Amino acid sequence: MLEPSIVKDKEVEHLINDVYEMYGYDFSGYSRASFKRRVNRICLLDRFTSFAELRYTIMNDAEYLKRFVEEVTVNVTEMFRDPSFFKALREKVLPQLGTYPLIRIWIAGCSTGEEAYSIAILLKEAGLYDKSLIYGTDLNPAVLETARAGVFPLYQMKLYSENYMLSGGKRDFSDYYTANYDSVKFDKSLQEKLILSTHNLVSDSSFNSFQLIICRNVLIYFDRELQERVFKLFDNSLENLGFLALGAKETLRFSTIEKNYHQVEDQKIWKKLDHH
Repeated sequence: MLEPSIVKDKEVEHLINDVYEMYGYDFSGYSRASFKRRVNRICLLDRFTSFAELRYTIMNDAEYLKRFVEEVTVNVTEMFRDPSFFKALREKVLPQLGTYPLIRIWIAGCSTGEEAYSIAILLKEAGLYDKSLIYGTDLNPAVLETARAGVFPLYQMKLYSENYMLSGGKRDFSDYYTANYDSVKFDKSLQEKLILSTHNLVSDSSFNSFQLIICRNVLIYFDRELQERVFKLFDNSLENLGFLALGAKETLRFSTIEKNYHQVEDQKIWKKLDHH
């Protein structure tokens, strides 16, 4: 079994090149520290005895590559994470979105779907769900399968329920799911307006125009140059007066698009200015 931090910086570069040349996944813009940490974690989890063994497996086993991509891009998430953020969406953003005939929302890096279901619940409670479309995208097809199923562990419901209440939820959170042994299934109606598909923020272009784009805790894994590229993608995809929401440790400050945006109070939410 490998010692922790078995993978050297130079090897990380080789691996990034290999994966790109063989499979087209481009991790060159990922922050090296976090990429290396995750590669080391994979070596421990999957008991590789050397970097060469990991590299050989990735290059020769397309099935294993899926797992590798999953582990490297995994975005640990929870429903109504940072409840004050969701409270701000309820109070400051949704009333403005409500003025549109059709509301299009993009959750970029939606992972296993907790955030998408949270947004669906917010829209339902604001009476806006029927005229909304929620696009959830992720690089990783495996997490989208989980999102599609809408099945989550029962033990997480206590935390999710607390988050929901703190976000200003008025109902009983358990109204939204059916419990079955140790898991819960969220109400089918929460999926009716949810469109899930793979999208690579690194290489794919804009696919629609939106009034709200949410991308939380994804950009922290990217270097400055890649963040800048993703910000431009979001800017091109966001309508004037639309909103862009980022994670707790992320900011539009110092980006080239910052001048087109105005921050909504002290939240990680920015409103795009009208440039007509």
